[in-house]
Amino acid sequence: MNILLTHFAATETSGIGALGIDGKAFVIQLLTFLLALLVLKKWAVKPILKVMDERRRTIESGVNLGDEMKQRQALLAKEIAEKLQDARAQADGIIASSEEAARDAAAAIESKAHAKADGILKEAEGRIAQDTARARKKLESEIVGLISDATEVIVDEKVDAKKDAALIDKALKGRA
Repeated sequence: MNILLTHFAATETSGIGALGIDGKAFVIQLLTFLLALLVLKKWAVKPILKVMDERRRTIESGVNLGDEMKQRQALLAKEIAEKLQDARAQADGIIASSEEAARDAAAAIESKAHAKADGILKEAEGRIAQDTARARKKLESEIVGLISDATEVIVDEKVDAKKDAALIDKALKGRA
């Protein structure tokens, strides 16, 4: 034990020994530290840094994806608004054309109804003209019969058909 203390006291008086540091132990500790640092760097720090780098890239890609999704959402909202506007314009066009078609159909129906009414009116006028002509002929024949009877009574003789027709024509022309 004495030898250790002597050796300890001898190293303690010069250089690093004066500070209370053993040079050999310091070098061994330094080499052990560097070896531990290399081992940790290769098998611990590099994998940890690699995992951290992957996480950073994942987070960045998530943020980028979020930004991209926001941009896509804005574009889709714009597209939807444009398509809605187009659909409204088409619907308005369809409604306008339907209203126009309905007006045209109503005008056509009204025109057909007027034409049919005009046809019925002309047909009725034709029948009335025929009925009037028949009634006149019938009235003329009755008048001829009455005039013939009246002539017979006035003249006191029977007039033949030729004379009767001539007298009737003369009488009718005199009234007209």
